[in-house]
Amino acid sequence: METRIDRFGSVREDKINQLKELIAESNNIVFLGGAGVSTESGIPDFRSGAGIYNTESGTKYRPIDIIAHDFFMEHPEEFFDFYKRKLIYPDARPNKAHKALVRLERQGKLKAIITQNIDNLHQEAGSKCVIELHGSVFRNYCMDCGKKFNIEYIAAQEGVPHCDRCGGIVRPDIVLYEENLEHENVDNAIKAVKKCDLMIIAGTSLTVYPAATFAQFLKHNRIVIINKSSTYMDLKAMLTIHDNVGDVLDKCVPKRVSRKNSASAKKTSSKTSAKKTTTKSKNAAADKKVTAKKAPAKKPSTGKSASSKAKKDESKS
Repeated sequence: METRIDRFGSVREDKINQLKELIAESNNIVFLGGAGVSTESGIPDFRSGAGIYNTESGTKYRPIDIIAHDFFMEHPEEFFDFYKRKLIYPDARPNKAHKALVRLERQGKLKAIITQNIDNLHQEAGSKCVIELHGSVFRNYCMDCGKKFNIEYIAAQEGVPHCDRCGGIVRPDIVLYEENLEHENVDNAIKAVKKCDLMIIAGTSLTVYPAATFAQFLKHNRIVIINKSSTYMDLKAMLTIHDNVGDVLDKCVPKRVSRKNSASAKKTSSKTSAKKTTTKSKNAAADKKVTAKKAPAKKPSTGKSASSKAKKDESKS
């Protein structure tokens, strides 16, 4: 006799299989990820019940107020006290979600990872096509002279970190509330979304802009949502899975490419190469014909020999 749990389990497996099929038939995938991608690495998210915004900040200020530009400028001591305790996790390591995305990229299917996270875990896992919308805690710079510092320097400093060259405040290269995102990152993200044939949105509540609006640039409805809680895109998406991002992606992205797919890719590559070679040969032959038609009827009056002229014509062709 089928139970309620059995039905839910069946639905989940059906959705996993649907995502597998979508990934298999897609060749230009874009992944948009939020804090939920890194929770399995021990980094808390922001808006869940146990998230950063819903826990005590350890100060008299709210967490959401502390990570704002004006607060940072007016209360740097309180900012860095909270920042070091709540926002940097130098010992965190990539989880199953990060590793699955690396596999998908190496298989040639994933063209861009657009992340709202500042933890550098995608790069540490091995991903190359990462667009960091909100910066990274692993990059820091002096606000006065611009000297760059690593995360270890920030963590080792007592209180507000200062530059060892000019004494200026060293701040993390992250986007705080009230600050603008890098235009280049936003432009690159939108370009990637416009070209993709499948968009996977995971680990984000889609409440932070402009990332929350990127899906509007799609020319299709091939959107997959993987998130524990609901988002405003759930009903518009082709597929919605309320589950852990790492568990889902690990099951849906093959550990290795099958021989059949590998052979197919090589065959396609060989055909493309042969086509290019044939085109080059045809173009070369056409160039020789044109050169022959343009050969002068009279001997050149420059005193150059006919053999020199022939060599010149050959070099042009």
